[in-house]
Amino acid sequence: MLTAHLGLGSNLGDRLATLQAALDRLDDHDVRIDACSRVWATEPVGGPEGQPEFLNVVARVTWSGAPLDLLEVANAVEDEFGRVRNERWGPRTIDIDVLLIDGFASDDPRLTVPHPRMLERAFVMLPLLELDPDPLLPDGRRALQVTMTSGGARPFAPPLAVRDRPGARDARTR
Repeated sequence: MLTAHLGLGSNLGDRLATLQAALDRLDDHDVRIDACSRVWATEPVGGPEGQPEFLNVVARVTWSGAPLDLLEVANAVEDEFGRVRNERWGPRTIDIDVLLIDGFASDDPRLTVPHPRMLERAFVMLPLLELDPDPLLPDGRRALQVTMTSGGARPFAPPLAVRDRPGARDARTR
């Protein structure tokens, strides 16, 4: 079993409902959601001007398959929600990134772990730190030793619901 952290973001449609539905769909695909951060609102980073702000969460998950299979499930859920990849960092219904996998690092072009830009982004690090106050990175550094370069993240809503299972919780029930 792998423990991983996934980042989910949305800036099109009913963003909050999409985040919750995507989290539920991951669970339907046997990605067990163990905890979810509160929802954070952020301005888009990169991409075209004038896009709507994003809502973002980080979920800690347990997965029984291989790391690349977890990415494939995340991509399948994005496809189910109509994710279109026309423009890098453009607007999207849902974006699901594999951020960290405990005890695993990869520089494979298909799956780079830790996520190559996560340490620079407040909309990833702030929700991640809600779930783990100082996560250990595969290179041995602690997340708090890294400086985030993009700001502007602010709390938007409480944590998303996690299906009632033994051991499942949201960040509020630590």
